[in-house]
Amino acid sequence: MKKTTENLYRERMLSVLLHIQSHLDSELDSDTLAEMTFFSPVHFHRIFKGMMGETVIEHIRRIRLERAAHRLAANAANVTTTAFDAGYETVESFSRAFKNNFGCPPSKYRKRHWDTLTERFPELVHYRPDKVHDCVRLAEKETDMEVRIEEVDAMRVAFVRKTGPYNECGEAWSKLCSWAGPRGLLRMGAKYIGVGHDDPQVTPPDKIRYDACVTVDETINGEGEIGIQTVGGGEYAVTIHKGPYENLEATYAELMGKWLPRSGRQIGGNPCFEMYLNDPDSTPPDELLTGIYISLA
Repeated sequence: MKKTTENLYRERMLSVLLHIQSHLDSELDSDTLAEMTFFSPVHFHRIFKGMMGETVIEHIRRIRLERAAHRLAANAANVTTTAFDAGYETVESFSRAFKNNFGCPPSKYRKRHWDTLTERFPELVHYRPDKVHDCVRLAEKETDMEVRIEEVDAMRVAFVRKTGPYNECGEAWSKLCSWAGPRGLLRMGAKYIGVGHDDPQVTPPDKIRYDACVTVDETINGEGEIGIQTVGGGEYAVTIHKGPYENLEATYAELMGKWLPRSGRQIGGNPCFEMYLNDPDSTPPDELLTGIYISLA
């Protein structure tokens, strides 16, 4: 089972890599790539980053640059043509990106052997005109992340939805706590939960949806901006993230891109959610504890 699941993830990622390399001159739509793997867009991007070591957007940009480098090294095109073929609107922007990636401007690149790139970044999949990698490497070092499988009861929560960048979710929490506090709902034993519905890698910042939630009982009803919904219910993979909230995405990537393919389990249909285990107002950022819950089928 474990090996079969791992191979399934490899095959799905390989199909994406093949499509990307074969369609570098096309618009590579993230939702279309996600559909190829049968993962939801949010799950796909986190799994891709965990398995490949970079986001899908970073991968596409880098592969296009590596193709450009190959063409320059082979004297197959001049810098201007290569810049436009790589998707850059100006030679200047292409030259900056090229220098950042290869350590020298494209005009001087022909004097260097391009394969030194694979020596600098051996962990990444690279562009090759003659072949595409016939396998997708999972991380050579298995993750030492501590993960438990937990049966999570469905939780009734009051929530406020914030649409906008995740780093602005404090507004939703302020509204929720201002409503819940006078009603005695911020009590001992209440659980504070965040549900992020979108991936900031692909969803425009002003369209990202986040629900700030607190558990409530059946006697509480929503009103105005306060809604009621159910979170959880079923089996989840759970790990604890320690540190600032802005680093949560790296933990998601490791859990979904390294642990999950080797676990023998599949992603379930329920949204991922976060459970905040200490108070960000009185806890240093490096000491913050957040439970990350991934639904399992």
